[in-house]
Amino acid sequence: MSNAIVQYILVRTDLLRDMAWSVGSVVAQACHASTAALHLYKDDDYTKKYLSDLDNMHKVVLEVPNGEALNQKAEELSENSIDHKLWIEHPENIPTCLALKPYPKEEVKKYVGKLKLYRTTVIC
Repeated sequence: MSNAIVQYILVRTDLLRDMAWSVGSVVAQACHASTAALHLYKDDDYTKKYLSDLDNMHKVVLEVPNGEALNQKAEELSENSIDHKLWIEHPENIPTCLALKPYPKEEVKKYVGKLKLYRTTVIC
């Protein structure tokens, strides 16, 4: 599994906790970022391989605490030539999440390996 091609998606936890966004709105942001990254890098060999077996795509959703942390991660990825899409929600102009293009897990684990899986508690 260490050589598996994975798409990592980073989502801000403060959108639900502090900004009172709905779960559906946050999920939509992750979907936007993932779709945009797949489209932007559609000609990339890893993306082609990832999309060649739709029933076995592997995504990992990770959390970042806030917009500042998300922007810092985007900057780190850019500085290290890791292809990604930072999703900015409009018209609010709020960075909400980030999706890497699909990569072999080993190639990007040093950039995302310390982040926790995205978790939320929904109170009904």
